[in-house]
Amino acid sequence: MEGNVHSKELAAYLLSQHSEQLSSIILATDPRLHYSVYVDFAEIMDDNPALSQFIFAKPTEYLPLFNEAAVWAQKVILADLKQCENASVKDNVHVRINISGSPLECPETFPSIGRVRVKHRGILLTIKGTVIRSGAVKMIEGERIYECRRCKHRSSAKKENLCRFKVYPEVETRNSIPKPIFCPSQRSVICESTSFQLVEDNKICHDYQEIKIQESTQVLGVGAIPRSVPVILKDDLVDMVKAGDDVIVTGILTAKWSTDLKDVRCDLDPVLIANHVRRMNELKSEIDIPDDAVLKFKQFWTEFKDTPLKGRNAILQGICPQVFGLFTVKLAVALTLIGGVQHVDASGTKVRGESHLLLVGDPGTGKSQFLKFAAKLSNRSVITTGLGSTSAGLTVTAVKDGGEWMLEAGALVLADGGLCCIDEFDSMREHDRATIHEAMEQQTISVAKAGLVTTLSTRTIVFGATNPKGHYDPEQPLSVNTTLSGPLLSRFDIVLVLLDTKNPDWDAVVSSHILAEAETKNHNYEEDLGTIWPLSMLRRYIQFVKRYFRPVLTKEAEKVISSYYQLQRRSATQNAARTTVRMLESLIRLAQAHARLMFRNEVRRLDAITAILCIESSMTTSAIVDSMGNALHSNFAENPDQEYIDAKQERLILERLHLQDEFPEVISTGGSICR
Repeated sequence: MEGNVHSKELAAYLLSQHSEQLSSIILATDPRLHYSVYVDFAEIMDDNPALSQFIFAKPTEYLPLFNEAAVWAQKVILADLKQCENASVKDNVHVRINISGSPLECPETFPSIGRVRVKHRGILLTIKGTVIRSGAVKMIEGERIYECRRCKHRSSAKKENLCRFKVYPEVETRNSIPKPIFCPSQRSVICESTSFQLVEDNKICHDYQEIKIQESTQVLGVGAIPRSVPVILKDDLVDMVKAGDDVIVTGILTAKWSTDLKDVRCDLDPVLIANHVRRMNELKSEIDIPDDAVLKFKQFWTEFKDTPLKGRNAILQGICPQVFGLFTVKLAVALTLIGGVQHVDASGTKVRGESHLLLVGDPGTGKSQFLKFAAKLSNRSVITTGLGSTSAGLTVTAVKDGGEWMLEAGALVLADGGLCCIDEFDSMREHDRATIHEAMEQQTISVAKAGLVTTLSTRTIVFGATNPKGHYDPEQPLSVNTTLSGPLLSRFDIVLVLLDTKNPDWDAVVSSHILAEAETKNHNYEEDLGTIWPLSMLRRYIQFVKRYFRPVLTKEAEKVISSYYQLQRRSATQNAARTTVRMLESLIRLAQAHARLMFRNEVRRLDAITAILCIESSMTTSAIVDSMGNALHSNFAENPDQEYIDAKQERLILERLHLQDEFPEVISTGGSICR
């Protein structure tokens, strides 16, 4: 009786709050599909607090009642839609509870995966994680109907009144349906029969899929091992997510027996039966940026309005401050993390906005330090080696789990929407070498393994580091020194070579810096963006300029970039892999990233010149500047704005590009950084 009362209350709530969703389901044409009715738990609490308490405390009992109430509510609505010929009541309706914005987002009902315990069993539980495995969609039997042979023999009633009862699959025994032990008849004379007949014409099946989600490494402390939990998706929830997706799952925690293995104890493994799944991919790169931080950014650039390069260098000095100098590397890291603007043409073809960076250098040149610091600057990051930490490696692989083939996501898939830092880049697996080209350029991975055919997203910034093969030979091309193929190297927007030339003057400066850092490391300074940018402000600044600036090229910038590209095409001494359209796209991305770094919404001539200098630093033989120097020994200028003009780099580049007639003011005055 209690169930009937609450079922009516649930139906009344659906009629009052979600009649539009129910009406659209009634008007749907296919009665065999499964339909969802999305309900906010916060709304239920406001409308009927007692009912919300029942749903939270006893979801196993009340969620099926909610589904039945949705069917009954359809019948009520259908009575008012008699004029619609195609309208019909759909039996396969599922009420999905969204806990967003409700008190259930507290730690007790929204724990991390590693903190899920027995006390969470049986309540409406919510967990958050990344999908690391995605199984195939299967079909399972939802219930069986048995008929008691004895009751049927003794009963003179009609067939529909015979003693029939349903038996449901048990998750604990891996969805097997047990045979009934005794007749559940509730008649005056107890039926003790153990003989039953299966009713074959009432078989009901459901779509079924198992995924595994893992807690994010971003919220774990050093040394903590990320935990995972399997999740069961049924009916309309199947195939909603893929490996690499960030999800928030609401459901009921239960258990199942682990796989039978010889001489291994059989335990109960936790499993979550999902009721609601929310994909969080669009929020991967979002971090909180308060208004006072935005005000500080604007004030900072107001102060450096007349000396913009000095302001830019103040930001760059906050990148990996424990490493002295390396201006070129820090500029490349900043431009890579900020990236350009993704372009989609009329045909739907996408040109990626994410940039890729590769550091090639001798041991002890600080490559790993930059990898780790870049991972801290990104809101979503994965650090791995070329070999990969799992069988999935960098891309994706098919693994067998419990007799079933599942896709396991690699580092690039798990870092979708963020940054993937790969140390020892040249030691990657063979199957990664074959697929990483697509992952870096098209930002997808096409999978066809063990009968699993799909496409996974890898909208990822790749930051790689590798040692040269033996002693670096400047006379040989980069592909020979690194054992990386030319096509793979061409995927990187910037490739910097850091060579330890054992310069005594440089070693003396570096040692003095390290000793000075050791003396002042315990001192606390007031936060002043004009002198030092702390890590938290750097993260917010990078995310802010990526979110709110979409720079467009000015005519001057277009002329500079176009002329440089044409010069590279005419040059016969350059590596053919670097003189393709891909290099032109890299120039545009780097120029847009520099404009964002300079807090602007337009790409000026200065941004184009800086992008060219970054590309020139990636080449062993420069087509513009006679000697770019070793990136390892590049240092910050004391007065970068004046030195930019005095060095006449802009004038030299424009003359080499035959643009002196286009910009006569630069040739006559020596340069202008405000353009």
